[in-house]
Amino acid sequence: MSKIENGKTVKVHYTGKFDDQNVFDSSLEREPLEVTLGQGQLIPGFEKGLVGLSEGDKKTIEIEPSDAYGDLREDLIQEVGVTQLPENVQVGDRLQAQAENGNPIPVVVTEINGSKAKVDANHPLAGKKLIFDIEVVEVV
Repeated sequence: MSKIENGKTVKVHYTGKFDDQNVFDSSLEREPLEVTLGQGQLIPGFEKGLVGLSEGDKKTIEIEPSDAYGDLREDLIQEVGVTQLPENVQVGDRLQAQAENGNPIPVVVTEINGSKAKVDANHPLAGKKLIFDIEVVEVV
């Protein structure tokens, strides 16, 4: 039976959890995730956790922020005037900001205080340790 290595295409089921065991994503209710290793389609820690496994293997991998979505970067949290945001915006709303080069940047409104608001452009999973229960369905 072939082992997973860079360049191999695999199908896996996964359940992603935080340290507190709250689930943030799972493929169990849909088709398994199909990816080719080594193409940058997955976070590095997930890919490393698959290498060496075979069809039918099950494993739990713990991924530190540095091998997932990175550490929380304070420089990606900005204070802006509420007038720069859409009307009736609320904490938790996801918006599209625009970088100086014109590219869209997804942000989340994290705080509203009078005429000021804070928006965060970090990935929602940045700074978090992630735990994945994985099952290799197929090595293609």
